[in-house]
Amino acid sequence: MQKYEKISITKDEVVPVAQKMRADGVHLAMIHAFLDDDGTPDVSYEYDIDGGICSYTVRGEKVLPSISGIYDLGAEWPEREIMELMDITFEGCDTSERLFMPDSMLDGQGQILVTPMDELIKKAHGEEE
Repeated sequence: MQKYEKISITKDEVVPVAQKMRADGVHLAMIHAFLDDDGTPDVSYEYDIDGGICSYTVRGEKVLPSISGIYDLGAEWPEREIMELMDITFEGCDTSERLFMPDSMLDGQGQILVTPMDELIKKAHGEEE
């Protein structure tokens, strides 16, 4: 069974933890993010330590420092993906191009436009308000 450990950190600890992990030769497995039911952001930096996962988690922050300067594309791609899908920003991450979401599907930073089905049906039948 794979070992999993979760450690809560502050946004000020993100870069120092990443720098230490990189210096120790630890691989960044992934960066995950989700919003709790109350809308609180939860961002986890998952590191592969001896075949187990150590997850450093920051809660309640919408702006975090990028670690792409430390882990290159291994961090840049998940950071950019999270920024396209959620209202979370990684300061210092290159956002000059989108990864997969066209500009027409976004309403500002990281907000996917979702149209309820009843509105789509009204538009299709020319019943717009």
